[in-house]
Amino acid sequence: MEHSAGFLRLAEDARRRVSETTPAAAHTRITGTEGARLIDVREDHEWDAGRAAGATHMSRGIIERDIERLVPDKAAELILYCGGGYRSALACDNLQKMGYTNVHSMAGGWTAWTDAGLPTETER
Repeated sequence: MEHSAGFLRLAEDARRRVSETTPAAAHTRITGTEGARLIDVREDHEWDAGRAAGATHMSRGIIERDIERLVPDKAAELILYCGGGYRSALACDNLQKMGYTNVHSMAGGWTAWTDAGLPTETER
């Protein structure tokens, strides 16, 4: 998808303030003893088409509204992803402003996850 210049400036500004992780590291942290939570911030139709195995869906439209009910522990490790890493960076930036201290954006998002051959699912 081609992004507008304004959106890219906004996302790049957020990326300077958030931690990024690779898909492989994210997979290790969500499947290992670390207990990290993987959150998909893409739109409903993107989620329905396929997602990282074990992810929770909280689109950019609702994550800030609902995250405190789903994950009240502000120190919990959260790894967010979107299609390519921009929307997740924006969401991470906002979660940090809400007091979450261990949030990471997955670099390359869904595209990088699938390119790495990591597990996916389409039905629940």
